[in-house]
Amino acid sequence: MFSKSALLFSSAAIGLVLPAAARAQDAPENSDDVIVVTGQYTLPDQIDTATGLGLTIRETPQSVSVITAQRILDQNLDTVADVIARSTGVSVNEVDDVRNTFTARGFEIQNYQVDGVPLAWTLAGGAGETMADVSIYERVEIVRGATGLLTGAGDPSASINLVRKHADSEDWQGYVNASIGSWDTWQLSGDIGGALTANGSIRARVVARYEQGGSQADYFKDEKLVLYGVIDADLSEDTLLRVGMSHQRETPTAPAWGALPSFYADGGFVVWDRSKSSSATWSYWDTTNQNAFATLQHQFANGWQITANYNWLRNAQQTEILYIFGTLDRTTGEGLASFPYSDAGASTQHSADVKLQGDFNVFGQTHDFVLGGIYSHQDRGNTTFAANAFPPVGNFFNHNPATYIDPGFSTTGTLEVDEQTEQTGLYGAVRFSLSDSFKLIAGGRLSSWNVDGFNFGPPREYGDDNVFIPYVGLLYDLTSNHRLYASYTSIYQPQNARDRNGDYLAPLNGASYEIGLKSAFFDEALQTSIALFRIDQDNLAQTDTGFFIPGVTPPTEASFAAQGTVSEGFEFEVLGEPLEGWNLSLGYSQFSAKDANGNPVNTDHPRKLLNLFTTYTIDQVLSGLTVGGGVDWRSENYSDSFDGIGNPFRFRQEPYALVSLMARLNVTERLQVQANVDNLFDETYYSQIGFYQQYRYGAGRNFTLGANYRF
Repeated sequence: MFSKSALLFSSAAIGLVLPAAARAQDAPENSDDVIVVTGQYTLPDQIDTATGLGLTIRETPQSVSVITAQRILDQNLDTVADVIARSTGVSVNEVDDVRNTFTARGFEIQNYQVDGVPLAWTLAGGAGETMADVSIYERVEIVRGATGLLTGAGDPSASINLVRKHADSEDWQGYVNASIGSWDTWQLSGDIGGALTANGSIRARVVARYEQGGSQADYFKDEKLVLYGVIDADLSEDTLLRVGMSHQRETPTAPAWGALPSFYADGGFVVWDRSKSSSATWSYWDTTNQNAFATLQHQFANGWQITANYNWLRNAQQTEILYIFGTLDRTTGEGLASFPYSDAGASTQHSADVKLQGDFNVFGQTHDFVLGGIYSHQDRGNTTFAANAFPPVGNFFNHNPATYIDPGFSTTGTLEVDEQTEQTGLYGAVRFSLSDSFKLIAGGRLSSWNVDGFNFGPPREYGDDNVFIPYVGLLYDLTSNHRLYASYTSIYQPQNARDRNGDYLAPLNGASYEIGLKSAFFDEALQTSIALFRIDQDNLAQTDTGFFIPGVTPPTEASFAAQGTVSEGFEFEVLGEPLEGWNLSLGYSQFSAKDANGNPVNTDHPRKLLNLFTTYTIDQVLSGLTVGGGVDWRSENYSDSFDGIGNPFRFRQEPYALVSLMARLNVTERLQVQANVDNLFDETYYSQIGFYQQYRYGAGRNFTLGANYRF
């Protein structure tokens, strides 16, 4: 699609646009002691996200994308949502200022891991999970397709694994970073680590970040504090103990709950300025994300390894927020209603797992295996506080968040959620070397889960025991650089969607198939992959337009279970360094998803995605100068609903592209400055459409200018 000369020419042109810039100094090859990894968009390390066998990306018979520390640095990515939006085959919908949903291959992503250990998030990240800061993570891995072997639920979309920073360095080193940007944003962060003992057997690492600022929406302000610490201790040459904890606190004021009203009372569509806010300055949506963890890892003399993990996770929110809805009089701007809402809730998860990895020899070949088990218990609670009044909205054309009446809330709460979820799983897999070039991966998981309690509804208890989820993968080396693969896994995903009668839908079930080719060029410097996939699924939750779940406040749209859903498509990705100093990331995905009657499903996410980002170091122009840029393109997506007078209406987002630029300059050996511009051409687009007959604008053109000092 793009020639090397065209990309090089584009990179050179970018350098003329952004004068302040820079590249970080190249890291030693394969060094584990560098805190800021530079110069790599590919990952040579093994991953456990898909199979638990500790395979490289090329050895994994599924589509895998990794956003490395270098990509995060180059594109100035702050949150989990920022990273996922730049990943191959994954789209993001912004529900509001706190919540986001992620979709791959036509289905919402609901499986998340930290260092390969499954974790539980609140619905759409209502406690700020999708807005979690990525400064504490070394990289983000996305395995597309079902990953039930490790995650328990065979979700057909993808699994996202957040890989923490660890205390790997004996030498004390780190960085401090400061930046300013659009909408009065600024941040200060630091990352430092090194040995606590003379022999380097005990090492520590600490990360801290503070950020505050606004957005394109009027009156919105946010403040975020991130703290992270980890200690790695070599108890012996063969035993590692790792303990740590992270804490994030985010306190936005005047946040949007939902989006902007869409219709006039006569059925016409309302077009708002991108700065329009439906919030109030008394409103807030405070979130706290905490995680404490411990890992014990031992290497046996025969090369086998046993790993035990414990994770404590708490995601909490406390809110006083405002929802404005209805239809407007075209002349007076009146007609909307308000729904002030306050709650306090938390989700707490305890999980423990153990796994044994190793190899054995049979028939002259070495075969790999993994055996593991996991236990997880999650408690969810939520208390709501009734508003003392429902202030009139008045003329919404002139709505002022600073003067909108604070209704006040009751100090006596109502417990709306008291729910416990318990999951256990036993899994195992073997990679058989049928020959030097032919591998077979076979395994499965036996899962049990139980839900007990109530969640904005009557008490319930349900679950399943000993559900078996199989996994099969084949890999064949055409040459030393080209590997064919195929994989199959079944789909089993409990879901909390409810129908118009208030009943919960049956679990998703089906199968996922994938075939592909993974290749390497230029002595592994450039890696490519292409995959074809098909997903068959029953009981897929779809919005039951015009119907709401009975007895739930605030009103929540009901769902129905679509049968015979088929999603099929392809993806390809190109990553690496085709020429010295030139980093490239290119990904494209395309799929079709329809039910048994041929009706498209989940149409609010685009069917085609293109993500391109590239940087080039041009020492010939200015020593230590790196320039880059990219484009994120999304095809059409739409959501069917009703207008203000009950006629069918299709919310439609036309295809659009967002262009970004960056430049970085080494001022000295240790000091770099960097500039980033996102949405260069100030494209106006929707980041969410049709959710409760509302829409939300994506961010307009914005910039960041920062400085980074390494020591």
